[in-house]
Amino acid sequence: MDYALAILVSLLMLGGALFTLTAAIGILRLPDLYSRMHAASKAGTVGAGLTFLAIGFHSGDIPTFVRAVAGILFFILTAPISAHLLARSAHQIGYPLYEGTVQDELKSSDDG
Repeated sequence: MDYALAILVSLLMLGGALFTLTAAIGILRLPDLYSRMHAASKAGTVGAGLTFLAIGFHSGDIPTFVRAVAGILFFILTAPISAHLLARSAHQIGYPLYEGTVQDELKSSDDG
């Protein structure tokens, strides 16, 4: 059973690291603020969630696992919402979109 738990924790840690790496690459390579925020909030949240889950399973005790799940819920509730609010604020003050952007759905709602 210890071997199966070690494999599970290793897979969760590897998955979390890969999602976090994807978020970091997205922050470095994507063309504008809005795309970068999307990469950081979505992939970063999944990466941190998988890492918290691995920590919870690795600890072996219920209180630590419950705290890890609480951390996951906190990330799920706060990261996407804060990224959305920051992107909306950046749009309202006039931060430019990438020139390849096809549609600006906030253009009409910010004018009124």
